[in-house]
Amino acid sequence: MFTGLIEEVGAVRWIRRSERGTQLQLAAPFIATGLREGESVAVNGCCLTATAIRDGGLTFDLLEETLARTNLRTLRRESPVNLERALTADGRLGGHFVQGHVDCTAQVLNLTARGTDHRLEVELPDAFAPYAVMKGSIALNGISLTIAELLPASFAAWIIPHTWRATNLAQLQPGDLLNIEFDLLAKYVQRMLPRTTP
Repeated sequence: MFTGLIEEVGAVRWIRRSERGTQLQLAAPFIATGLREGESVAVNGCCLTATAIRDGGLTFDLLEETLARTNLRTLRRESPVNLERALTADGRLGGHFVQGHVDCTAQVLNLTARGTDHRLEVELPDAFAPYAVMKGSIALNGISLTIAELLPASFAAWIIPHTWRATNLAQLQPGDLLNIEFDLLAKYVQRMLPRTTP
């Protein structure tokens, strides 16, 4: 479990695909300090298990399902990634409950500066539209944000200067893919609603 509050922006050292699978190594000197092998880290909002920790770097094994469902498949050397360690029992919950289970990826449609803030507009896939509500929580690349505008086929969130500086959002361009995790409570409520038959 995570909170969506980014602790460090790491950088990809390498991503390797072989017959044994795919491995990802990141430079993450802050996160690597005190982390143990086997612990979970959210990488762009995707919960991964650290399989090796050395020299300020973290190594992860990536499943084919993870590559298919997330934007980790688009990473290249030096790509910036948002990082957060798992929430401890005595930790403060400053964002919202984020599982690290990415629901889908969606394209950045627009990113514009408005004074010192930024407006980020993202496409909203039809299959996930029921989970998006005005003023509801959403995790984009692992960042806990609030849906500020809900449009017919997209939504927008506003980015404050601190979040702009402390995450990889400043690197985004229209067309880039974001990892999206919709609010856990919204998914449970949707599941419990009576099902209608055609």
